[in-house]
Amino acid sequence: MRPDHPEIIATTSDAETTSDHERPRDHERPVTRQITIRELLRRNRNFRYLWLAQLVSFLGDWFNTLAVYDLTNELTGGSGQALAWVLISRFIPTFVFSAMAGVLADRLSRKKIMIAADLLRAVVVLGFLFVRRPEHLWIVYALTAAQLSFSAFFQPARDAAVPTITTRAELLAANALGGASWAVMLALGAAAGGLVTELAGRNAAFVIDAATFLFSAAMVRQVLIPKRTRPPAGPLTIASLTGWTDLVDGGRYVLAHPAVGWLLMVKLGWGLGGGVLLLLVVFGERVFTPGGAAGVGILYAARGIGSAIGPFLARRLGGESPRSMRQAIAFGFACAGLFYIAFSYAGGLGVAVVALLGAHTGGSILWVFSTTLLQLAVPDRYRGRVFAAEWALVTLSMSISSYLTGMAIDAGGDPRTLARFLGVAFLAPGLVWVLAQRSVAGRLEEHIAARQHDEERPAEPEVV
Repeated sequence: MRPDHPEIIATTSDAETTSDHERPRDHERPVTRQITIRELLRRNRNFRYLWLAQLVSFLGDWFNTLAVYDLTNELTGGSGQALAWVLISRFIPTFVFSAMAGVLADRLSRKKIMIAADLLRAVVVLGFLFVRRPEHLWIVYALTAAQLSFSAFFQPARDAAVPTITTRAELLAANALGGASWAVMLALGAAAGGLVTELAGRNAAFVIDAATFLFSAAMVRQVLIPKRTRPPAGPLTIASLTGWTDLVDGGRYVLAHPAVGWLLMVKLGWGLGGGVLLLLVVFGERVFTPGGAAGVGILYAARGIGSAIGPFLARRLGGESPRSMRQAIAFGFACAGLFYIAFSYAGGLGVAVVALLGAHTGGSILWVFSTTLLQLAVPDRYRGRVFAAEWALVTLSMSISSYLTGMAIDAGGDPRTLARFLGVAFLAPGLVWVLAQRSVAGRLEEHIAARQHDEERPAEPEVV
């Protein structure tokens, strides 16, 4: 990055040339109206580049995902446990590396972390080109784990960086756009990835995925991320070198602020129903026509469209206050559970698609709003560790749910019965969230107000 851009472009109602030195801090700027997506992308160049990076990377991710599912089915003859282990290989690295990733995201350049993760993932995904025989199945698991290990470092760095390149008024719009972009690329990538896999072969999908990571790295390189005040250097010990000291410090912060702890539980609750991702493969391959990679692609595309609708619908109807976001999370759990129960009764692909639209409309609401509330509540110096902990919790719960679902399928379990059971698994944490609101509500709003008042944003951008 050339150090020839001393200003961070202002957003919301400021002129585009206003520098960060001149504009009001977050707590001084009243949120008088919702920021449109068009305004956000037009005025905030830093977020625009970060968004473009993830938009294209998301597309490649779904090409890769459908190709890996198809490869695993071919190598194993459709084993449920083999598919479950693919999902577990995607989830476990986040759990294992989340502590280190969070510490690094709070201590090192978040921009450099994201670029390095993209470049390494581009290399790893090309390894799938060499998997051809059933005895190579372990390579599928190893490459999937390696790819997601690097993703485990990218995501906390990205989530922690977003609040530093957006204003308070822009933050929910930025997260809604991020969630919708993931969803739209899921819809397009799943549908297109299924077709590419069927028509051009899996290798084409893997090469496309590698190219998207290179594009993402090039876009992230254009982002100017404000420098942060580094934590004071303590004595050099084994604990400090491994990041254990920082991790314990982050854990103390969460324990001292129960409202933040409750927010960490939202995505963990969503992960309890994570076995539905495996069931979508089973339903697409075996239950509905046309079947095969194309059938799985259609179901995943429906999941993506629903996820794109949720955040914008809730933002339009409920607003952007912490109170409305808390209430929308409960609504999201209810939608996910009830529509997955409806999905289990679907007699054909059309009804199944409608049910998935509703379920993932709810899922994306609770995902985006819990992320936004965490970004508002957690000080910048703790964000990397908190988001890493959140990813660890959700991937652990999704791993367990996926493994148990795979075992049940191989034991002869009825996919429809399993879908109903997992629908209930979405409803249960929603009920817990509703009951917790009496203790969460006031503390969370006070905590957000205090954090916005106290925290100062550094103005000098990182240069790579």
